[in-house]
Amino acid sequence: MAHLQYLVFDNENIPMPASYSVSLSDVEADSGGVTEAGTTQRDVVREGVVQIGVTFRVSKKWLNKFSAYKKMASITVGYLDMETMNIVNTQMYIDGYQVKLVSDTSYGSLWEVSFVLKEF
Repeated sequence: MAHLQYLVFDNENIPMPASYSVSLSDVEADSGGVTEAGTTQRDVVREGVVQIGVTFRVSKKWLNKFSAYKKMASITVGYLDMETMNIVNTQMYIDGYQVKLVSDTSYGSLWEVSFVLKEF
């Protein structure tokens, strides 16, 4: 059985992540906040803004590709929507990019790359 495709960057299939976490948040206008009575008033201007936290264990080849994607201002990302189990496309950027060497042998290196994809 073939594995699910979790991420696609600019029409390029991305390797299976070691971890994959999708969170949705709302964007609130400045007009919301706490009232004089102490209750919270929300003025939601956008719902369901996607953030995806991922970690990969990759070779030098994919480390270089992720480094190039990190430098891009915008990436068309297809991500696996956990509610529908379908790929959804949106514009995102990479934030919180981290790289860690896992092992280095005579056959090559294994790198752990983690970052957060944030929707515009």
